[in-house]
Amino acid sequence: MTFPESSCTGDGFSKYFEILPAISDNEKAAAFRIRHSVYCEDLEWENTRADGMETDAYDAHALHCLIRSRASGDFIGCVRLILTAPDDPHAPLPFEQTCGPALHRTLVDPAKMPRDKIAEVSRLAIVGQYRRRRGEKHTPAGSVQDSEPGNAEQPRFAWLLIGLYMGVFAIAARHGLEHLFLLSEPRLARHLNKIGITNVQIGKPTEHRGFRAPAVMDVQHVITNLEPLLKSVFTHVNAQLDRHYRAAS
Repeated sequence: MTFPESSCTGDGFSKYFEILPAISDNEKAAAFRIRHSVYCEDLEWENTRADGMETDAYDAHALHCLIRSRASGDFIGCVRLILTAPDDPHAPLPFEQTCGPALHRTLVDPAKMPRDKIAEVSRLAIVGQYRRRRGEKHTPAGSVQDSEPGNAEQPRFAWLLIGLYMGVFAIAARHGLEHLFLLSEPRLARHLNKIGITNVQIGKPTEHRGFRAPAVMDVQHVITNLEPLLKSVFTHVNAQLDRHYRAAS
């Protein structure tokens, strides 16, 4: 897919949004609140929690990321990378448990890969007001079909989704991760491929809140082969993350 020459560049993205790693307890809590808003309240995929935060056991060994609106200062999206458990690296990641025998292990067998070099993209969510359009109210992050970022008053969530994915790859590269797995709707996987976020299906679709198919992404391959406009967004996102990491160190 070719993107139009417009404000859909790293400069345009950075004008409206900021990506940061959720490192502090307060930042992680912001991500958990977004997840509760989307997964518990909007989609009702998880039970509501008294504290208004959606968490699970994987958060203890995950890398978390947030996206913030520059106009409002509010956190409006999040995603995490689940790492293998440091005390039990061969314990299955969530997609390995969900897919089980549906995985085509002759293509890729995550159990035989260096377990400290893999992670699973998980809990990607964008708050309702940024994603609620016809046909996409009932998805946690919307689609990638829009090609314009909109403006501060009417932002387009497609570019929030793309920004979060660029954050995923920047964080993965920073932490030496080589392959990322995800469990997604086949339609989303196809759209990601169309815009250059290359993913390869590695198993049959499985019923998990609708049909989801497991896929793998090669971190360096994706980064190296991004189209120029997405590369521009990646460069800005990577710089934003770098500033926050350095400030936190």
